Amino acid sequence: MENMEITDRWYYLIVQDPGTSNEQFIGFTNEDTHENFLPAFKSQQDAKACFALMPKDIFKGKYEVQAVIEEDILQAAQGKGHQVFIMDDEGKITKALTQNAN
Repeated sequence: MENMEITDRWYYLIVQDPGTSNEQFIGFTNEDTHENFLPAFKSQQDAKACFALMPKDIFKGKYEVQAVIEEDILQAAQGKGHQVFIMDDEGKITKALTQNAN
């Protein structure tokens, strides 16, 4: 068997209505810049902690945290005109996720 290097990166996103035809990533608008973005997290725990801080009255439907490969996140964001920001458990942006991110 060949020695293969796995370079895929996974992040955690909050998914609305998982497993349905309406399934989508939760996105937000930056109040200062008015730019749309998808919040991504390095751990499931960070995603859950940040989601717990979000106002629940704006959410309808079922939500769950799912691991998603970086390439799929960037493709989905680009298709919707969103940026992707890596966030911590308190909802603070730690960096932008781009096609050239390391």
